[in-house]
Amino acid sequence: MTRNAETPRVVAGAFQKNLAGGEAEATVPQPEGTSEAATADVLTELWANAKAAWCARDFPKYGSRAWIALPPDDPRRLAGALEAAEMWRKYGDEEELVNWLKNLGIRPNFVGHRTRAELDALAKPYPPHQLKATSGWPPIRIPGQPGKYLTYEHQEAA
Repeated sequence: MTRNAETPRVVAGAFQKNLAGGEAEATVPQPEGTSEAATADVLTELWANAKAAWCARDFPKYGSRAWIALPPDDPRRLAGALEAAEMWRKYGDEEELVNWLKNLGIRPNFVGHRTRAELDALAKPYPPHQLKATSGWPPIRIPGQPGKYLTYEHQEAA
C-alpha cells in the first residue's frame, strides 16, 4: 500500500480516487522504494524551475505544438499550464474576452476628427522665437553667439 492510500483525507486530492469505505487509492503510480521525501524533493525542484521559467517568460503557450512536444517532467510545461490557469482565473475564456473587448464600442480616435490638411499644418515647425530683453530682468545670452547679450534699453517717450 502506498503512502497516499494510508493518509486520511477529507476531500479526495487530484491524485486520488475514492474507494468504498472512505479509503483512497493513488491514481499516479509511484515506483517501489521511493520515499516520500525523495518525491517531495523532485516536486519542489520542478516547482522552483517552473517558477523560474515563468518569471523569465521562457515557456511555450499552453496547448501549442511546442508545449505538447515538451516532456512531462519539463518545468516549462508546468509554467505554461500555470500561465494558462492564471489567465483563465483572471479573464475567463479567451475568445469570450476578445469578443467582449470588440463589443465595447470604444474606438481610439487618434486624429480627433481633423482633416489631413489640418494635421499637416500642425506638424509644421513653429517660427523661431524672437528674444526680447525686459525691464527688471538680467541680460539674455544670445544662443550661438558667445559673449553677446541682449540688454534692456529704456526708450524715452517723445
